[in-house]
Amino acid sequence: MKLFYVNGSPNCRKVHAVLNHLGLQIDIEYLDFFDGDLASAEFGEINPNRMVPVLVDGDLNLWESNAINQYLADQVPGNTLFPRDQKSRADIVRWLCWELAHYNQALGTLSFETVAKPNFLGQEPNQPLVGWCIERLNLYAPVLETHLQERDYLVGDGLTLADYAVAHVEMFVDAVPFDWTDYPNITAYYQRMRDNPHWANTAVKPEVMGRRPF
Repeated sequence: MKLFYVNGSPNCRKVHAVLNHLGLQIDIEYLDFFDGDLASAEFGEINPNRMVPVLVDGDLNLWESNAINQYLADQVPGNTLFPRDQKSRADIVRWLCWELAHYNQALGTLSFETVAKPNFLGQEPNQPLVGWCIERLNLYAPVLETHLQERDYLVGDGLTLADYAVAHVEMFVDAVPFDWTDYPNITAYYQRMRDNPHWANTAVKPEVMGRRPF
C-alpha cells in the first residue's frame, strides 16, 4: 500500500495517526502543494479531485480520509479503533459524518480562511465566509461540549476513528478567531489528543524530504 501525503495536511495527519495506532507500515509519497504536485496530470489520474490523502492498494485508489481509515482499520483484526460490533460502528460512523458535514466543515474552513490563506497563500480571508463559519461553530461546538461531559472520548471508553476525525484540525484551534472559553470539555479533549503519541508523531516535520508544510 502507498499513501500520497502533503506534509502538515490535517486530513493526512488523520490517516497517519491511524496508521501509527494500528502499527501498520506502508509507503508514503510526499507531495508538495506549493510546487503544484497535486495539479499534475499524474496525480489527477490517481485522484481526480486533486486532494490528499490518497491510499493506493493494488488496483484500488481510495480517496477521502475517513474512508481510508475505515479501510485501514479493517486490515487489523480485533482492533478497537473500528470494532466489529454493529452498534459501535454505527456510532463511530455517525461522528465521522457529523465532523465532515458540520463541525469540521466550519472549523476547517475557518482555519483555511484565517490561518492558511494569509500565512501560506498571501491571500485575504473571505470575511462573510469567516462569519458563517463562526456562526456554525456556535451551533455545533455546544453539541460536542455536551457530549464530552464526563467522558474522555466520543464512543466507548477509548480512542476510535471518531476521535482522530473530530480532532484532526487540532493544530489550528488556538489560531482561529473563535472564543473557546465556554467549551472547557472541548479544550481538554484537544489536549488529550495532543498528548496521544500516535497523533503527536504526525506533527509537521519540515525536514521530511525537504517538503514544505501546508
